[in-house]
Amino acid sequence: MLVAVAGFGLFAWQARKIRANILVGRDRDMSGNVSERLSKTLLVAFGQQKMFKRLTPAFLHLIVYVGFIVINVEVIEIMIDGLFGTHRVLSFLGPLYSLLVGANEILGALVIVAVVAFWWRRNVGVVRRFTGPELRMWPKLDANIILYVEVILMVALYTMNSADLKLHQLEGVELPGAYPISSLLTGLLPANVAVLHGLERLGWWAHIVGILLFLNYLPSSKHFHIIMAFPNVYYSRLVPQGQFSNVDSITHEVKAMMDPSYQVPPPATNPDGSVAAPTPFGAKDVDDLAWTTLLNSYSCTECGRCTAVCPANITGKLLSPRKIIMDTRDRVEEKYNAPLIFQPNLYGTEAKHAETEVLSKENHTLLRGYVTPEELWACTTCNACVEACPVNINPLESIIEMRRFLVLEESAAPNSLNVMFSNIENNGAPWAFSPSDRFNWADELFVAEKA
Repeated sequence: MLVAVAGFGLFAWQARKIRANILVGRDRDMSGNVSERLSKTLLVAFGQQKMFKRLTPAFLHLIVYVGFIVINVEVIEIMIDGLFGTHRVLSFLGPLYSLLVGANEILGALVIVAVVAFWWRRNVGVVRRFTGPELRMWPKLDANIILYVEVILMVALYTMNSADLKLHQLEGVELPGAYPISSLLTGLLPANVAVLHGLERLGWWAHIVGILLFLNYLPSSKHFHIIMAFPNVYYSRLVPQGQFSNVDSITHEVKAMMDPSYQVPPPATNPDGSVAAPTPFGAKDVDDLAWTTLLNSYSCTECGRCTAVCPANITGKLLSPRKIIMDTRDRVEEKYNAPLIFQPNLYGTEAKHAETEVLSKENHTLLRGYVTPEELWACTTCNACVEACPVNINPLESIIEMRRFLVLEESAAPNSLNVMFSNIENNGAPWAFSPSDRFNWADELFVAEKA
């Protein structure tokens, strides 16, 4: 009981801190369209739809995903047994229990095989998307820790089942359930009741304590996506991909210019009735982004599919959509609430951002402190990263918001864009020609045809 309360209580504490981090973002109304959102969640999050664009990792991931769901049935049984002093409490299900336990055993073996394949792909293979400056140090270690823990949990499960099975065999009593894998392992165990009982208890405690430790490790890990992917997909954008949002204040100003009768809404007020400070254009730091964007940052699997399809990254430019998302999560934890147990992402500005200017704590914002303008302007807004993400993360939205800040707040656009802006302002077109000369080409064409 105490272990369970401590484990779930500690996780709830960390989850509240992460929720607070997400809610520092700008408000965005995501209500309505419930049926469409549920359908998208079932298809993309539960159904793993976008994973199957790459069949090999999709098949391996499916094994681990299904194994995680089914094996949790046995975890529920272990928890009940621990709380109430029962043993195999779900055995009253009869044939269904045998089916569930047998499926657990087979899936556990398949999970080990899939984990070994994942480890090989990540550490020995030459999968390009598993490399990159944003994946050095902690992210690389984190990925391997997850794989090792999954193997340890499966070994603990087999230790518990095989020891329990052999205990019952020695006592001449049938153990409820089917054990296709553990029955092959009983021959490796001694025929000593005391030792077997100790092994069974060791496996039981190792599995449940391992689950609770892993649960509390998740908030510091990329593996937190196994929880956050579902709300992230539910709250993902339903508008056509690539559709930009308008800045309300600019929209009202333009409407007032076009229609003198247009009534500009009154400015926002603070709780005390005073006029609120104007909202900055775009985003300089994490609290200038929408809360859904911060939710994106906690849902990232760091798989690199976005960066792998980014044309800017492929051609050698600095932009990595995965890095933009990871930097957003690191910055919000630096500024607000870091995970309770670990702070692995904050391992030093100099080490992580060697390419950027090292700024003071007060000025160490997301823009320039983590993400450079060069990265932002390399983006072609092609939406390839958005389409590739298996959990509907939208790196483009962060990029556009930081670009807006550079343009509208700092006038720090590249020179080619500033020239275009000046031409539009002065000539009503992107080109450096007077409006009176706009139809010279037609006159010249007319003269040429007449000649």
